[in-house]
Amino acid sequence: MSKLASSYLRQAESRLEDAKDALKDGNYPYAVRLSQECVELSLKASLRLVGIEYPKVHDVSDVLIEVKNRFPKWFESKVKELAEISRSLASKRELAFYGCEEEYLSPEEAIGRKEAEEAVSKAVEVYDLCKKLYDVLQD
Repeated sequence: MSKLASSYLRQAESRLEDAKDALKDGNYPYAVRLSQECVELSLKASLRLVGIEYPKVHDVSDVLIEVKNRFPKWFESKVKELAEISRSLASKRELAFYGCEEEYLSPEEAIGRKEAEEAVSKAVEVYDLCKKLYDVLQD
């Protein structure tokens, strides 16, 4: 379990660093997409750490909430917030990839700086909590 969790967190960290770079470069849709991937991998690592097999979907918020009692209390107290972040970023994933085709908006027109800054900030928060969980459970 911890081998996979460790790998997922390593991948999440790389995506987070790339998301920060994309934000600096003004590539806001890519920053949102990478932030979503960071959150997804971080949360899946956390679920693995407590022995939960997650569904193969981008948003694992429902499972996270269902099994919140498997986590230490300090992490459990953050599950609702983590689930909301996961849901929110997963809902923006398609927009960050394709834009809004119905309104003929490119990804760059659909995703702005403010959304990208918020996405990266939330990804940092989720990654940090999940990395702390990993570190605590490895001791």
